[in-house]
Amino acid sequence: MERIGIEHLSVFGLPRIEFVDLAADLGVHNISTSLQSTGTSPLGYPHFSLSTDPKLRREMGAALRNRGVTISLGEGFIVRPGVEARDRAPEIEALHELGGRRINVVSLDPDLGRTFDQFAIMAEMAAQAGIETTTEFAPALTVADLPTALAAVRHVGRPDFRLLIDTMHLIRSGAIPSDLAALDPNLIGYVQICDVPRYPAIPDYMEESMTERLAPGAGELPLSEILSAIPPSTVVGLEIPQLTEARSGIGHADRIRPAIDATRALLDQLG
Repeated sequence: MERIGIEHLSVFGLPRIEFVDLAADLGVHNISTSLQSTGTSPLGYPHFSLSTDPKLRREMGAALRNRGVTISLGEGFIVRPGVEARDRAPEIEALHELGGRRINVVSLDPDLGRTFDQFAIMAEMAAQAGIETTTEFAPALTVADLPTALAAVRHVGRPDFRLLIDTMHLIRSGAIPSDLAALDPNLIGYVQICDVPRYPAIPDYMEESMTERLAPGAGELPLSEILSAIPPSTVVGLEIPQLTEARSGIGHADRIRPAIDATRALLDQLG
């Protein structure tokens, strides 16, 4: 089974049909997508909304079917103060229409108890649509590390609510590969892979995370050890935003193709 995917952060808001074609042309059959663009694309791409634009949704659905690509992850499901999880129902419905397999939930609400409760609501809504849920931890988020993410999983208490492991966030939050190996493998639902220096190259953590990551093998993360602790059927999505290179004129295919090759080589080494 093809495990590799391309995460939407890697293409900076590239129009959705072009994103599907890019993945298929690179021989990749999984992509993640937000249901709508947020803010202004750093590369000047137009705003899109898969949840409110039925024509775009139909066109993307056709492109996914024609090119043999699946939405492995729906992103952008963020818990914020004063915003209710149930308001995200149209996005979950749109993802279901597009055949999406799971959503990823994160939190910017400093209230950890409310965060966990909102996660549970979103997981229930997703499950009603036949969609799994993962949660991602990162030093800049309310759920900042692996122990807190595991507490969220226990609170939600559903077998279809699992962990998303981002290789940058895992190591930068203080975990090590053996922490993953000690988990029940059924707790791991998705992986986002990149490489980075062991210590921050940019003072602003979120700026580095959103704009300047490295292809696997170009940094200092113990990627082989991390991947060896991941269940073999788990999708491994390439989250490698490289804004400096993109702005210099290097196209998406030329930036992402070497990372795909490096990831395939890592997975092949693991058998």
